[in-house]
Amino acid sequence: MFTKILIANRGEIAARVIRTCKKMGIKTVAIYSEADQDSPHVKMADEAYCIGKPRVHESYLQMDKIIDIAKQTGAEAIHPGYGLLSENADFARKSMEAGISFIGPTADVIEKMGSKVASRISMIEAGVPIVPGTEEALADVSEAITTADQIGYPVMLKASAGGGGIGMQIVQNKEELQKAFDGNQKRAQMFFGNGDMYIEKYIANPRHIEIQLLADQFGNCVYLMERECSIQRRHQKVVEEAPSPFLDEMTRKKMGETAVKAAQAIGYQNAGTIEFLVDENKNFYFLEMNTRLQVEHPVTEEITGLDLVEEQLRMAAGEKLRYTQDEIKLGGHAIEVRIYAEDPKTFLPSPGTITKLELPDGEGVRHELAVHETSKVTPFYDPMIAKLVISAPSREKAIVRLLEALNQYHIEGIKTNIPMLQEVINHPAYQSGDTTTQFVEKYIQQIVSK
Repeated sequence: MFTKILIANRGEIAARVIRTCKKMGIKTVAIYSEADQDSPHVKMADEAYCIGKPRVHESYLQMDKIIDIAKQTGAEAIHPGYGLLSENADFARKSMEAGISFIGPTADVIEKMGSKVASRISMIEAGVPIVPGTEEALADVSEAITTADQIGYPVMLKASAGGGGIGMQIVQNKEELQKAFDGNQKRAQMFFGNGDMYIEKYIANPRHIEIQLLADQFGNCVYLMERECSIQRRHQKVVEEAPSPFLDEMTRKKMGETAVKAAQAIGYQNAGTIEFLVDENKNFYFLEMNTRLQVEHPVTEEITGLDLVEEQLRMAAGEKLRYTQDEIKLGGHAIEVRIYAEDPKTFLPSPGTITKLELPDGEGVRHELAVHETSKVTPFYDPMIAKLVISAPSREKAIVRLLEALNQYHIEGIKTNIPMLQEVINHPAYQSGDTTTQFVEKYIQQIVSK
């Protein structure tokens, strides 16, 4: 097992990784930007080093600097968290070349699954169902129109290297596609340095359900049930829960086994997640693979009793998977809500200084925090500042606990999305389990007008 690791991230995920390392007796090295010098993860780590100025390209994306710090401090491995460099194949490759273990899959797998086009081809070869669409990047708008005519409208136009909804647009007809193609391609090139576009059939009223995987270096792989992540705004998840209120045991088993088959087909190692779109008839289609720990991993931990960060560390250190599929048991229900520093009506970021922070407590309440009272929430990073995770014996009890916790959650000095979250969880459609990806769009006027 490692004796010291560097966490190449910030905020609540850095603190989350440090917490498990402390439990395991592993020393930690934190990095931080000038804007994050008072961040909780800096104080929690055994060592901490300023990596640069506030903007991510001047700090948290500085691969060579991060690796140099790892070497200077004697860190044997790097945990990338999520976001930032977590799915950067070059970073994984540079780490390994420097003799430092990368806590995640190999660079080649990250590269392959990071491309929506290449990942679709890999899944087709593995026999995984995919949404009908292009298998290679579109040459131009003319090819896009021809393809869309063959598939049938509506279609989803997507950037191959995209994420967070950038370069993604639902298109209803030829005229909309002509207007959308160039603009989305330019945005993709600007944000990701890759303007490749592809098209897939748009699935109406789908659910976004993902399967958590653990895979060791010896070909062993298990699935840790599923997470329902359908409630999103601007293609970003807001509420996640496990298990899904929609799936039956047969579909859950089929999706899990399909995800395992896909991971084994590409030689996947460490923790990863296969995301699926699931239609109203419980047909499921590959969406993408996240080659890292997910923001929403705590709900899986709550229903399985496993520490996913610990499992990541053990597998990266060369240990065999400690569980067979039969030993993975589902217990209870868990819901996670993301607390964003943003206007609950416009979803625009709300930077500022937190002047008051009162957190709920009680049975089944878990916090993952990136802030404290007097913290400054800057405009330089993602506005998510915390996650509230609730567990209970049943979904109904989890909802009751969650509403009680949200009522006790008080943050002053900045705006947050807590009012929106309360409206979502209180909504009859949510409480009945009707949680499709259209939820926020469908009920948004009701939610934000209150």
